[in-house]
Amino acid sequence: MVRLGAMGDILHALPAVTALRLAHPAWEIDWVVEPRWRALLSTQDSTSRGPQQPVVDLLYFAPTKDWRRSPLSKKTTHEINALRSRLRAVTYNAVIDLQGALRSAVIGRLAGCQRFIGEDAPREAAARFLFTERVATRGAHVIEQDVELASAVAGDTLTPVAPTLPVDPAAEAWCDRFLASSGVRPVALINPGAGWGAKRWPVDRYAAAARGLIERGFRILVNAGPGEEQMADVIVQGTSGAAIPLATSLEQLIALTRRIALCVAGDTGPLHLACALGRPVVGIYGPTDPSRNGPFGTRFKVLRSPLSRRDHTRHPEPEEGLLTIAPDDVLRAADELLAEEGVR
Repeated sequence: MVRLGAMGDILHALPAVTALRLAHPAWEIDWVVEPRWRALLSTQDSTSRGPQQPVVDLLYFAPTKDWRRSPLSKKTTHEINALRSRLRAVTYNAVIDLQGALRSAVIGRLAGCQRFIGEDAPREAAARFLFTERVATRGAHVIEQDVELASAVAGDTLTPVAPTLPVDPAAEAWCDRFLASSGVRPVALINPGAGWGAKRWPVDRYAAAARGLIERGFRILVNAGPGEEQMADVIVQGTSGAAIPLATSLEQLIALTRRIALCVAGDTGPLHLACALGRPVVGIYGPTDPSRNGPFGTRFKVLRSPLSRRDHTRHPEPEEGLLTIAPDDVLRAADELLAEEGVR
């Protein structure tokens, strides 16, 4: 399997790979991934399949972002050659590109496998010419498309299944201590960040939604990824210090998300993590299409304006349709979702 990143995309690929694992438990299934996303597939000290590495047998690491910064350096050349040697040391029957990018396709070819499966219409058209088998996917959601690719390996008809994520004992223990320190109220996780500005609902509106959830008896945790600390601070200040900012490791975020009662976020990795772990989600969508990469496999409500149109252009400001969504809309969606859950 080749799916280098990012967080949400790996989580979208996991239902397909988990389904393949369940259908063929004796197969060796390995994965090439960016090192920063290892925690989605394995704990730091795990080297074989088990609770700490539940789906894949072996991981290969491809720090492609570093390689792009220094493409001609000796370090980059050495790492690419080392990855090629490791891949070719195993005789693979098939390689599947679940990313559909030129760089993932090039890495897939490093394995030297005669059978290289990818989408007939990949995200980057040039990648298509590196595949030896092309699958015309029909699913609307990217998770369904990945399942179609995985089905092509043995001619199975797979269906998406709930992905299995690693259990990190240290992160689980940290999470138990952290949550025990502040009572037993249900936890709502808010993630105000997003990959680019057009997908980012205004942070002052997240603060207003957080106040409403606090009034409903929730403890608010605000996930702050790298560079998102200022957004978290706005929510903390907007709740008079009641919201708690978090700067966790990915292992800790996984452990924490397992225990939340609600996630409120845009189209971003932590939202897809909550979905993968079966937690209720309110998704706030703008230029990205929730029918393709929205919440999946869990209980959810999606808010998206009729004004919004699919557009992956990385504009810095929130998309026009996104600005029509009010905090009361989010709270109403949360109330409906939690009433279905029996939380309130």
